[in-house]
Amino acid sequence: MEYSGLDGAAPASRALVLCQSSELQEGAEAVPFDVKYLGQTCLAFAIRFEGRVHAYLNRCSHVPMEMDYQPNRFFDSSGQYLICATHGAMYSPESGACQGGPCRGGLVKISVSEHDGVVHWHTAHNLQPVDF
Repeated sequence: MEYSGLDGAAPASRALVLCQSSELQEGAEAVPFDVKYLGQTCLAFAIRFEGRVHAYLNRCSHVPMEMDYQPNRFFDSSGQYLICATHGAMYSPESGACQGGPCRGGLVKISVSEHDGVVHWHTAHNLQPVDF
């Protein structure tokens, strides 16, 4: 766990630029990004669904492996669910909740915001940017 200061307090949430809003098209390819989740470097992705941006760790809850069936492709053929290519677990694009298949809970959701044509992701006590 990363902490700032000597008092042991968790670092404050920060908004980090993820992409331009125009890069996220409804039901299309996701925008990938790297995060440090619980101290481990992981892939994450952002998608647009019903006009809103959502982001998750690229890690199926059934077996912790990447979900995309082609690079940055997560939507099933109906465009209504995110699907794990390996085992077929299906998740709600809005909440990350399991909607069917072999799930063990939902996806890890990453807080995002969108304003002035820019999408930001927000850090948390267990979710930090990767140091390069």
